Amino acid sequence: MAVNEQDPSKNDQQNPASAYYLHPGENPGMVLVTPHLDGTNYHLWSRAMKRALLSKNKYKFVNGEILEPSRSDAKYEAWERCNVTVVSWITRSLTPQIAQSTVYIDDARDLWKDLEERFSKGSHFRVSDLLQEINSIKQGERSINEYYTDSKTLWEELDSLHPLLTCTCKSKCTCNVIKIIVGYRESERVMCFLKGLGENYNTVKTQVLLMDPLPGVNRVFSLVLQQERHLTESAVVDTKILINNANQYGQKMNVKNNGSNPSWRNYGRGRGKNYGKQCSFCNKMNHTADECYSKHEYPPWIKQRTSYAANTMKSEETSETEGEKNAHSDAHNDQILRNLDAEQLQQLVDMI
Repeated sequence: MAVNEQDPSKNDQQNPASAYYLHPGENPGMVLVTPHLDGTNYHLWSRAMKRALLSKNKYKFVNGEILEPSRSDAKYEAWERCNVTVVSWITRSLTPQIAQSTVYIDDARDLWKDLEERFSKGSHFRVSDLLQEINSIKQGERSINEYYTDSKTLWEELDSLHPLLTCTCKSKCTCNVIKIIVGYRESERVMCFLKGLGENYNTVKTQVLLMDPLPGVNRVFSLVLQQERHLTESAVVDTKILINNANQYGQKMNVKNNGSNPSWRNYGRGRGKNYGKQCSFCNKMNHTADECYSKHEYPPWIKQRTSYAANTMKSEETSETEGEKNAHSDAHNDQILRNLDAEQLQQLVDMI
């Protein structure tokens, strides 16, 4: 007990709740945040670094709450160890070029202020750019999730540069003006988000804008996301229907080509199986007596097509002259030949 009273810094270094406490796993080589500060992302970097230091209970070393004690103070060694660790953490989160310019800054508070003064200036230009991007951002080819994430990143960066005012009255405020201002900002973001959506979302856009009051931006994002899923599922179903129809059509064409006219694929590729053979019944070449039409009569399909063509031509010849009948007689023969498919033509050729 006497030792603790004489050296209170020992208690702080061993107490996890103390800012002077360093966990054995915490070393100067740790990288707390990414991406590194490159001069253009100071506001995002500083927010991320602040959160990291708060999680380590070391933010007090950069915001001025814990200042450098005198060398004769019992806490000096503990402060020095923590200060060097914080300086190292900050330095390792900088790009090599910026880190080179901070080599000779040994105090964590001074390093934090130096970076703030160098890179936080010109925020008005950045605010102007952010406002322009927020009001002109479009979904384009991005998904709803990607579009919302990009928009939310811009909104949060603008909040960090232009934070909402808070009431500082000693008595509790009852006018709710801050809540109203927050509602206005939320409505503006909803309208900007809906304005940038693609034409496929005109229906849900109209439905949301007709609501009074407008829902929050997260609720609107959820509604639009459901619409995107519905559109995606409908597109998938339509694609499957087209593929099925194409497959069915292909199968029908295969059956038509391979089933009703199997010899078409081989038509013109060579001579028939009876080429060179002489019929013993009619003495004609390129067929046998088993397939002779003079012996077994013509097949029904030749008779039917011939009869149909003949009847058609006969009805047209009743009002024509003799010369026209001779002309139509040739057309009659051509009509008969056109009604025959490739296999039937091949059989007739083999009989001649």
